[in-house]
Amino acid sequence: MNDQSLPGVPDRNDTIAAQCMLPTVSVSDDKPGHECGVFGIVAADADVARLTFFGLYALQHRGQESAGIAVSNGRSIRYYKNMGLVAQVFDEEKLRPLSGYMAIGHTRYSTTGSSKLENAQPFVVESALGPLAVGHNGNLTNAAALRRELLQRGVGLTSSSDSEVITQMLAGGEGRTWEEKLKVFMVRAQGAYCLTVLTRDALYAVRDPWGLHPLCLGQLSDNGWVVASESCALGTIGAEFVREIEPGEIVKITLDGPQTISHQPSLHTAACLFEYIYFARPDSMLHGTVLHAIRVAQGRELAREAPCNADIVIAVPDSATPAAIGYAQASGIPYSEGLIKNRYIGRTFIQPDDRLRQLGIALKFNALTDNLAGKRVVLVDDSIVRGNTSGPIVRLLREAGAREVHVRVSSPPIRHPCFLGVDMATYPELIAHRLTIEGIRQHLGADSLAYLSLEGLIRSTGRDPSTFCTGCFTGQYPVEVELVDKEVFEVR
Repeated sequence: MNDQSLPGVPDRNDTIAAQCMLPTVSVSDDKPGHECGVFGIVAADADVARLTFFGLYALQHRGQESAGIAVSNGRSIRYYKNMGLVAQVFDEEKLRPLSGYMAIGHTRYSTTGSSKLENAQPFVVESALGPLAVGHNGNLTNAAALRRELLQRGVGLTSSSDSEVITQMLAGGEGRTWEEKLKVFMVRAQGAYCLTVLTRDALYAVRDPWGLHPLCLGQLSDNGWVVASESCALGTIGAEFVREIEPGEIVKITLDGPQTISHQPSLHTAACLFEYIYFARPDSMLHGTVLHAIRVAQGRELAREAPCNADIVIAVPDSATPAAIGYAQASGIPYSEGLIKNRYIGRTFIQPDDRLRQLGIALKFNALTDNLAGKRVVLVDDSIVRGNTSGPIVRLLREAGAREVHVRVSSPPIRHPCFLGVDMATYPELIAHRLTIEGIRQHLGADSLAYLSLEGLIRSTGRDPSTFCTGCFTGQYPVEVELVDKEVFEVR
């Protein structure tokens, strides 16, 4: 058994455990599905697998379905991946065989391809140029056509993920070098992709020409180099933020450092607005600004656009807390805590029984009765997707004694799905596609309901409106999209 395959195939016990650990959506989940987190490192005298583990740990919020690490020692690639959270997939025994000086890691939320072991990343294959490992965040909008082309060429595919399509396109694509193959891939691919690509002797960081999702470069104090989906992963391992990987850029990283080998941006960039609203951690930085400050600014904009006579402002924790703080600052209404979140309930793989399932939102939140009794409450949330948790939360607040509940949302109504790397639900599932604002208010049982305007949201970022993707709000996407189910490539 060679180095490449040894750690990459889970043993029977691991596989059985993985099948029992498929994440389930709680009845209280009403957020856009996360995306994926990618990480890469080159460091001569470091335990790169361990550093990658902690980098992925910092990116766990981007995906909780599977995790994997691939390491190169300059001759071969060894890897391990499995279903579950990063800390469930890896322990000392799993990390020990992953020795080398370069590594990539991935933590997944499925956007194309179902949640199963075959779709876990990184994908690792052998090619004419040697071993190749790929981690991908995003969605290819022309994946179906590219997949058909590979199958017609006789390439066997073992998963239903567009990320395997990317891997096979690189492994068998045109070009005499990895650099040439990556450039050809970028010409052929449409949609969203941030890639970490590991070969025998180099790490490549690739970002799509539209810059739909973030990817950044950092440096370790001992001259090692790191790439990550978000800057929060850099600080976790003691790396300093250097810069963002630019839209359309391919960066090659070796022990000699990073080198840009190609830079072909689109005429118009299209950054995902939901990175600013919800996805990225509030301590991460995008375009030179820490996201917490932008989310506070969203709350201020919301208070100006949708004022309210109330006694306290509370957040749906934790993601809406910065916006609630901003709303309180701009409105002059005191900020308070009204809901306490059980931060671990969403991480369990044990299904609640019928009696617990009936408790619904109480599994995730407890209300602070002393803070709410007799109060007119402004409840700030960052988004409403299906509308299946906001109503129960409003009822929970009323049961705790709130006299009035006014819901304020620090993003515009989500009326369209995302096809570019975010599991945003389908048209029939989107409550703002089916109902008017007044209809949603009635559905939630709130005394009033208001959303932040798209103009106010963009104003809070301080950036040019033309630099964003607004597809989930307007239905206008930066690239041509195809209405497909995320499990379209599954064998039925």
